[in-house]
Amino acid sequence: MSQFNFLESFNAASPFDPAHKLVTSPVISSPLVLAILRLIVAFYTTFALIFSLAWEATKLGTADGYFSYFTHLSYIGICAYFWASGVQTFSYSRRWKKAGAGVGYPLQRQPGILRCMHMVLQSTVVTFPILVTIVFWALLSGPSTFETVYSSWDAISVHALNTVFALFEILLTNSPPAPWLTLPFGLFFLAGYLGIAYITHATQGFYSYSFLDPQKQHGKVAAYIIGIAVGEIIIFCLVRGVIVLRERWAIRARHVMVGGPTDENVDDEEWEEIEGPSSPVV
Repeated sequence: MSQFNFLESFNAASPFDPAHKLVTSPVISSPLVLAILRLIVAFYTTFALIFSLAWEATKLGTADGYFSYFTHLSYIGICAYFWASGVQTFSYSRRWKKAGAGVGYPLQRQPGILRCMHMVLQSTVVTFPILVTIVFWALLSGPSTFETVYSSWDAISVHALNTVFALFEILLTNSPPAPWLTLPFGLFFLAGYLGIAYITHATQGFYSYSFLDPQKQHGKVAAYIIGIAVGEIIIFCLVRGVIVLRERWAIRARHVMVGGPTDENVDDEEWEEIEGPSSPVV
């Protein structure tokens, strides 16, 4: 497979994102507002990660196993994505104010491998949080979930708001459907985490998730593992379908750019509904 075909499989070939879908929204007309919303999520998830790690280190004494939980690892992915997308959108918004809607943004000029990594990360951000939320509330939550103020806040932050953040990207941005080739990467990450879980047991003596304990679950462990993998596939397909429908609606409602360059030559660029301002906007 040539480099171009490889990049094309990830929707990362040049010209990359000519319609600027990754930095626009069908319902939020101002890229600056979208950037601010994404950066708010980035700041909140950063705070949640730092605060929860500090709390577990100083109050609970469980910080040694913090990074052994898929919940925390996927939350780090959410944090990283919203920082990346927020910064890209903010950069786009600054140029948008000066030159109009057809301007580009930094990621379009980055090496293809970085664009591929962004698309893979984006695919996990719209699927893993939903999987985490379903597994937690179906299998792991209990009376202790809301036992204290901290446990309540933590459960809501990483097991409920995570899906809210995913739905924000799915429904309220123009981000395109995840390429099919990103699905095997998602399954690979889940398989890799399985290794982390058993390494954690071997080195620290506990299972991060009780359903992975073969001594207690016996043959059910394999069923849980297969079920989670199937769940990821189903979620990926459903999310992809929802995004396709959202794209079709945005096109019919004239809320998405038609074509476009990736540089600053925007004189002939056409937008439908979302247009550059005639004067600077604060």
